[in-house]
Amino acid sequence: MNSFRIGLLLAIAACSSPPSPAPRTPEPATNPSPENPATPPEQPRAVTEPTATRLTVDTPRTTVEGATFIAPAGWTILVKGPATILEAPEGDSRIAFVDVKAKEPAAAIAEAWAAYKPDAKWPLIATTASPDKDGWTDQHRYAYQTSPNERRGVAAGTKRHGERFMVWIYDVSEPTGEKRSGQVALIFGRLLPKGYQREVFTGRKANVLDDKRLAELGAFVTRAQDALGIPGVSIGVVQGGKVVFAGGFGPRELGKKPVVDADTLYIIASNTKAMTTLMLGKLVDEKQLGWDSLVTTVFPQFKLGDADTTSRVMVKHLICACTGLPRQDFEWLLEFKGATPASALTLLGTMQPTSKFGELFQYSNPLAAAGGYVGGYVLSPKLELGAAYDQAMKTRVFDPLGMKSTTFDFMRAQRGNYASPHALDIDGKPARATMEVNYSIIPVRPAGGAWSNVRDVLKYVSVELSRGLLPDGKRYISESVLLERRVPQVSIGKDTSYGMGLIVDTTYGVPVVHHGGSMIGYKSDMMWLPDHDVGAVILTSSDSGGAMLEPFRRKLLELVFDGAAEADTAIAMGAKAMRERIAAERKLLTVPATKEDAAKLAARYTSQALGDIAVTRRGEATIFDFGEWTSAMASRTNPDGTVSFITIAPGIDGVELIVGAAGGKRTLVFRDAQHEYTFTEK
Repeated sequence: MNSFRIGLLLAIAACSSPPSPAPRTPEPATNPSPENPATPPEQPRAVTEPTATRLTVDTPRTTVEGATFIAPAGWTILVKGPATILEAPEGDSRIAFVDVKAKEPAAAIAEAWAAYKPDAKWPLIATTASPDKDGWTDQHRYAYQTSPNERRGVAAGTKRHGERFMVWIYDVSEPTGEKRSGQVALIFGRLLPKGYQREVFTGRKANVLDDKRLAELGAFVTRAQDALGIPGVSIGVVQGGKVVFAGGFGPRELGKKPVVDADTLYIIASNTKAMTTLMLGKLVDEKQLGWDSLVTTVFPQFKLGDADTTSRVMVKHLICACTGLPRQDFEWLLEFKGATPASALTLLGTMQPTSKFGELFQYSNPLAAAGGYVGGYVLSPKLELGAAYDQAMKTRVFDPLGMKSTTFDFMRAQRGNYASPHALDIDGKPARATMEVNYSIIPVRPAGGAWSNVRDVLKYVSVELSRGLLPDGKRYISESVLLERRVPQVSIGKDTSYGMGLIVDTTYGVPVVHHGGSMIGYKSDMMWLPDHDVGAVILTSSDSGGAMLEPFRRKLLELVFDGAAEADTAIAMGAKAMRERIAAERKLLTVPATKEDAAKLAARYTSQALGDIAVTRRGEATIFDFGEWTSAMASRTNPDGTVSFITIAPGIDGVELIVGAAGGKRTLVFRDAQHEYTFTEK
């Protein structure tokens, strides 16, 4: 699951806004056909208006200067002078690629905005550098500030190849950006210079991960840990059916002596999903249900907010991110006191799809939770849903695989060798994260509530690599059922697909199966190369660990296949950019919140969906009490003059509420990407 900071899937840039380029009228598009030789030289060529084309299928295209990309089905493409502009079907969102010749990135950005939207006025927040990659150099990202009521993400970036820059501009509404994140990944995933071929490892033989290579992996982890401010990291590697490394780096808790190791427990969050689908696979093997069984036939009380979607959902669709249900996490993240698995399913029954069945990648934690509870119900229909699920996971997954430490019991997990959660505070310094919010996952635990350690997760990875065999050679699950979970159910770009709680990535020519996990203060990933008998696990005890996961996968590939060295540079430049963004965002905040703004607040607010907020003062600080957790607040005046209050507690920083009024009462408006909630004065 994502943290409270809502960003772009590709980390294109922070959802903010563009500089104010000098206004300039873009050059009109000219007829591309050859000039008629009979036309007198002094007579100008006829000018034609740009023509927009709506695409019916994903289509390879090029920018004006020949950079390649894939334009998604349903989008409209328009070439206007140097700009190639893609518009989403909703009509409110555009991604532009502008080819310019400039001496340096800032000049390229100014020219690009002049060609795309010369009247753009969003203020620039920060400029950060990115490493050379995929044939591009001089990569910089520009983050801009929008007002929250715009509900818009605006960012831009430069990429240079040879003497020319290609500038991308992301000008997308937040609802459309989240809904079409898979299509955004498609657009940017193969954005390559003309004629460039990305490095692939197809046909290469895997190296043996000997002591030297493993030492380099460990050194990479410690460098990344230092750069990103992560207190504890545990990793494990398996090759050829044997664990070749399992260990840890750093303390269990910031400033204390006990260190993490291969037995240290972390919340593994959404990695739990893959294990839940393994339990469902066992039930398929036992013929207690089928992947194609309609959920209403095995769990009659199943219900979504849309009757048609409800009637068509099969077991495999519960964990495919393909039903059209959007992320709707805050209804269980902010209001979880007294929540149960049953109430979580009742909540699911109020959720409406925002895209067609099977059309777009949309990640739903409550729906994945339903998958686990359906499996538990099939096995033990008389038990409470949570107890039935816990028992199903114990008897069908944890016990057979020897995962003796893995548990859903938060109290048990925190009695011994466990890592405490951490995050960077609003000044970019490592701090203890707010643990209370993590208890929100308990009622939806099949989606992400397991605690585990490197040794146990490696046992799971080993079964995936062996295609269903246990270490003693006995068959645990049929190969066909195991592999069905990797079959693409929906795409996330061209090279990545989502199956049943598993992601398959072929960016570098070889399949990498993986899934990540994210709860407050815990970021993790597990991965395996099914064609090369190599797997790995990384568990981190900080939100900043999220920036380490993709480079870790890349580093593993570099060591296995002698790939070009990219991972270390990605970490170094990524850490620098992260801290620069934090510092830039910090400048926009007033901490503590201004007395004048705080005085305008009501003492108490309520929302039917998200519960109550009590507002108090503690010295100079303004405190928002959400019931299950609290945070001191910063205030910020937005470009449109509105005022926002923003949580600053480590790990849950960035929850923004906009001050308003309605019906004669004071309000606070909160939004996630596709939903809006109003807290009204009590």
